[in-house]
Amino acid sequence: MVRPMITVGCAGFPVPATRYFREFMFVEVQETHVSLPGSGTIRRWRREAPPNFRFALVGPREIGQEGFRDGKVIETALKSIEAIAEELSAKTALFVAPAEFAPTRANKAVLKEFLLNVKARFERVVFEPAQGWDPDECDDLTKEAGALAARDPLISGLSKLKTAYYRLHGPAGHKSRYEDPAIERLAEIARDAKHTDHTYVFTNVDMFADAKRFKKALKLDDTKK
Repeated sequence: MVRPMITVGCAGFPVPATRYFREFMFVEVQETHVSLPGSGTIRRWRREAPPNFRFALVGPREIGQEGFRDGKVIETALKSIEAIAEELSAKTALFVAPAEFAPTRANKAVLKEFLLNVKARFERVVFEPAQGWDPDECDDLTKEAGALAARDPLISGLSKLKTAYYRLHGPAGHKSRYEDPAIERLAEIARDAKHTDHTYVFTNVDMFADAKRFKKALKLDDTKK
């Protein structure tokens, strides 16, 4: 029986990168969402990261602000992160929908076209919907485009797909931390999952400590692989 691949990481570097690299083998680069990191920073990350470390890039926020509609703004934004992806050997791009991007028929059609376009540029494309989207419907839509939909397994349950991407925003928002029962419950959910590949990214204020406790609960030690 093939052991499922479980990846745990954080949204950005909550501690100095050198310390982070000793604990995790995956990170979402948040800087690409607001303002692009400098070339010196990118080279330092690449130099300090251990072998087989994986970077994911969060797409520039103007992509969501443009409603994922094709145009010069989005093309420029995509080219900017493509260049960084090449330097970091990043295979994953995550695109976060703004609150106003509602699950209308028109928006779903635009999103599917966008994801199909981006899938030609990145090996793994992840879309995180705004509140109001049905997580299972979102799974179906993104799957048709060869992409993934992010969700919180403690709120929305497990994805039924073989490959899944989960983001943990905190039990009561970004400034909250997960207590031990929640971490234990999350570990139970992960152990029961039927995925072949699942990723868990903590985004809350105590993400570093919470992600470490989650790894411990799962008895993972991917930094030694």
